[in-house]
Amino acid sequence: FENLEVKRSLFAELEARARPDAVLATNTSSLRLEDIATALKAPSRLVGIHFFNPVPMLPLVEVVQGEATDAEVLRRATGFVRRIDKLPLPVRSAPGFLVNAVLGPYMLEALRCVEEGIAPETVDAALVAFGMPMGPVELVDTVGLDIAVAAGKALAGAGAEPPARLLKLVGEGRLGRKSGEGYYRWVDGKAVKGDGEEAAKDGLVAGLWRRLAGKRRPAARPVPAGLADRVLAPLLAATQRCVDQGVVADADLADAGVIFGTGFAPHTGGPLNYSKETGKPD
Repeated sequence: FENLEVKRSLFAELEARARPDAVLATNTSSLRLEDIATALKAPSRLVGIHFFNPVPMLPLVEVVQGEATDAEVLRRATGFVRRIDKLPLPVRSAPGFLVNAVLGPYMLEALRCVEEGIAPETVDAALVAFGMPMGPVELVDTVGLDIAVAAGKALAGAGAEPPARLLKLVGEGRLGRKSGEGYYRWVDGKAVKGDGEEAAKDGLVAGLWRRLAGKRRPAARPVPAGLADRVLAPLLAATQRCVDQGVVADADLADAGVIFGTGFAPHTGGPLNYSKETGKPD
């Protein structure tokens, strides 16, 4: 997980060693640029260039403008992202920026469902059937449960508390894919799920590209009515909030960013377009 003091120390050293015209860029996924920049004599040099894993496969890169970021620094950072054949998404500095800010509440709601007794496989199947490339519980396991706890409060909103089962798993050292067990057991890099569960077996990238090609697979088992809507509701609300707060310039950019950054069901046109067309609250 990210350590603010370590980043401050690193960037202070980089500023002292780098050429005066060098751009200082951070790949932070959850820290505000303003908090890192307090260690710099010239905070205008700092910009965010936030990639998404796996970097070779996911095209989106958030280019993050802090309160002090110089316009020329921002232009150079955007140009760099284009030169490496990525899609730059301009965002303003805020916890989680756009993509992680919408993923945090989404994953938290999925874990709350599990806390209430709904099987992880059922939650994941509901969202894969909707059109997501990977279920949210499997995504948490993939990210790492310790990372989820460390970043969760900042990304999920004020008053959000980690689910008890999540804290228990972390306390036991069951951190998800990297430790071999979390909400799922992991064998050879794949989540082992319940009998007959096929809907959520696709990996994040394979599932995303399959759906971008217009192919969808239904859930392999019945899921409770309204389950997908419940888990998606915090994501829709967070996306609208990012537009309202100016984290991203407009709804079109927000929709594109969430599609390419999270794999949000491309056939919907993005979360805000989906909200508008279906009348779902955002």
